Amino acid sequence: MELTRQFLFVAAKLLVEHPDGLPTSELWPLIMERLPGADEQWDLGGTKSNTPELALRWKSGGLVKSGWVTKAQGRWHLTSFGRMALTDHPDVPSFTAGSAAGYHYWEQNKAGFEAAKRLAEAVPEGSWIAADDLATQTGLEVTRLVQWLQGERPEGWHRVLDADGAVPDAAHADERLRKKWLGLLAEDGLHAMLGMAPPDRRISGADLHQLVIEDLEISDGAERPRRAWLVRGSNVHGVNLVEDWLAEGYCSLPASKLRELPAEAAQETIRAAVDEDYAHGSYNDRLKKTAEFHAFLTRMREDDLVLSNDGGKVYLGHLKGGPAFRASVDNRANLQRPVEWLNAGSPLDFADDLPDEISAKLATQHDVLDLTEFVEELERLIEPQPSGTPITREMVLPDVSAELAEDLLIDQEWLQECVELLRDRPQMIFYGPPGTGKTYIAQHLAQFLAGGKPENVKLVQFHPAYSYEDFFEGFRPVQTADGQGVAFKPLPGPLLRLVDAARQRPEEPFVLIIDEINRGNLAKIFGELYFLLEYRKKAIDLLYSSADETGTPFTLPENLIILGTMNTADRSIALVDAAMRRRFAFVELHPEETPTRDLLRRWLVRHEFPDEAARLLDELNARIEDRDFKIGPSYLMRSGIYQDPKGFARVWRTQILPLLEEHHYGDGIEVADRYGLDTLRRRLS
Repeated sequence: MELTRQFLFVAAKLLVEHPDGLPTSELWPLIMERLPGADEQWDLGGTKSNTPELALRWKSGGLVKSGWVTKAQGRWHLTSFGRMALTDHPDVPSFTAGSAAGYHYWEQNKAGFEAAKRLAEAVPEGSWIAADDLATQTGLEVTRLVQWLQGERPEGWHRVLDADGAVPDAAHADERLRKKWLGLLAEDGLHAMLGMAPPDRRISGADLHQLVIEDLEISDGAERPRRAWLVRGSNVHGVNLVEDWLAEGYCSLPASKLRELPAEAAQETIRAAVDEDYAHGSYNDRLKKTAEFHAFLTRMREDDLVLSNDGGKVYLGHLKGGPAFRASVDNRANLQRPVEWLNAGSPLDFADDLPDEISAKLATQHDVLDLTEFVEELERLIEPQPSGTPITREMVLPDVSAELAEDLLIDQEWLQECVELLRDRPQMIFYGPPGTGKTYIAQHLAQFLAGGKPENVKLVQFHPAYSYEDFFEGFRPVQTADGQGVAFKPLPGPLLRLVDAARQRPEEPFVLIIDEINRGNLAKIFGELYFLLEYRKKAIDLLYSSADETGTPFTLPENLIILGTMNTADRSIALVDAAMRRRFAFVELHPEETPTRDLLRRWLVRHEFPDEAARLLDELNARIEDRDFKIGPSYLMRSGIYQDPKGFARVWRTQILPLLEEHHYGDGIEVADRYGLDTLRRRLS
């Protein structure tokens, strides 16, 4: 094994010197030159079942799964990740450990990678998908996914891009790889402008989800699952068409100026027709019409669910044929699809029968809207199946375990109270003086609530320069493909990325931790999201996304939990406005209150250290008059400071006393005399 590890490490270093790659037949002699006598050592090891060259080929699979090496047409190539790995892991043990970690992740997520391979291969020529969407659908980490794609290079790997159509930033592509990548896209007909593939060729997250279903189920001969659609008919140019729809069995769109287009027309074809036929309209209006006509002509299929409402009455039906252009009064309904309406005589009630998330979507101003994420709920409304097992799509927060309480040295009852607060309202802030464990507890509680899935938890830290564009979405400057200029790309922030993942798995909790939440300008950072923090079941248009071609209204998923931390020592908690206070539950962590009060003493007992540190901290806090400046126990909860004879005094002198120097600045108090270890020890004695 040790020899094989050396072979792999030397092979990677040799490939750095051969950017065009090497076939195994040429690589192996070069390895032998670098490791003279290695073949004799191999023979001495007693391994007769294979040769060292075969072992190299066999074990190189770990480098491929990690994305460090790719093999194409019998040649080994070192990827950009492989070059980075050699920098980060400059010796054999470190290099081996890094490769093993990548291979272990692949081994633990084989099903996800197999699904990613099938999906990449299924992307049609001339289309592309976002790596974030693919990762969400397959349950993989984006960086690991991009690395694996670079190693395995399945068919269609080059069609997996960033959300803006650029070569993924996570690929760390050099100029050679970037040119090859863009060249493959050009061969597909995806000519990149400023290094970005055309946005209208992107397969959306919803369509990718459908591709997942079709890939997994149609391949087995199963019936194609349904999509669901809202088609608005209650106010078409001032006329209510729903009664005609129900009586005559159809739904429709007003396409008064649109030329006749075939069913399943490509989006670019529809866009060109709309741009010409509706040239008088605004840019946003043409984008909206393009998306609606594309959905009606191409994305909708027979047996999909269709929903429409007339005021508070909601009707559901099945599409029973393709689109057709027909004559209608004032061309209000000249683009039609036949529908078998299922509840024409007994409509559902908008408020009482529909799930709140669906009601929120219907309350927005869109004539055609993809509701596929709710197809299971809608099917249950029209086809109840009491004998079947209900599909659970609601998040259920787990009760706190005794193991978590023991690990954190915190009362289980106190932690359970935090969970109950989150069940009532999924936003909470831990506040208190420094060193009270706010961030530590938030991270461990988040991991517990998320079932130990690291991809379901994200941490961000606010600061005065943080903005809405950093947090949620916005246009950001990036270098162009040729490296000679800068372009602005619409990029999602950490909240939007987590929201997209939460939508795909609504039964799982996703947790966003906002550290130092009060250090940012909250009104500026949250923007219109302020409203959604309190009204999760409502939908709103966003600052940027409402201008895109889909115009899909935005809701904040109920399975998204937000945990914040707030330091009270700088008094900035007083600056948090009433609107924010109303939207969050506030839980105090204070050295004089449960659960922080005896935390250091319990930690010392667990690690079998003397309790002097706890007594000194109690005496220190008794001397600090300002409640917000009392010192938390985290500064003294590190084993190293008790194993070093000078460690405890060093931490006291360099971390605790400077906090108090700042607090007493200018008031004439000699901090070292009042709070120094010698003074406190004399007091305790």
